[in-house]
Amino acid sequence: MKSTETLRIGELAERFGLAPHVLRHWEAMGLLEPAARVSGRRRYTADHAVRVLTILRGKAAGMSLEQIRDVVTVSGRAERRALLARHHADLDRRLQELAAAKALIEHLMECTAEDFTQCPAYRRLAADAAGLSGLSGADCVVEESRAHGGAAPEATAPR
Repeated sequence: MKSTETLRIGELAERFGLAPHVLRHWEAMGLLEPAARVSGRRRYTADHAVRVLTILRGKAAGMSLEQIRDVVTVSGRAERRALLARHHADLDRRLQELAAAKALIEHLMECTAEDFTQCPAYRRLAADAAGLSGLSGADCVVEESRAHGGAAPEATAPR
């Protein structure tokens, strides 16, 4: 999009795979500056396209529309940094939760226990993911062996 080119609302929306009503909603929320009107029709510029991209990237990062609005409309750099720092900390927490969920799924894909809910390694991973204290490592080795039919465990790490 050239800096001097303008787009109708439908054209801009289509470029991002959005419906035009989404752009209208974002305008009403204060996320997107109102477009200039030519013959009663909204005309959007390259700056509007950058703002749409910014909104979409914020949403992809897990931000609410209100959080995105706060970031793009805040008056000072320090305030913006503070808002983003809070969101960054939230993302770190969510990434840790996702990593724990992934570890559970990976274990379940390889677990040989008939009833995975009885598998000590699964229980330890689930408890850790929930922030609860699990079994100790030695207990898990013994219990894991029992849960998997009495076979000697190959390692203490979850399977």
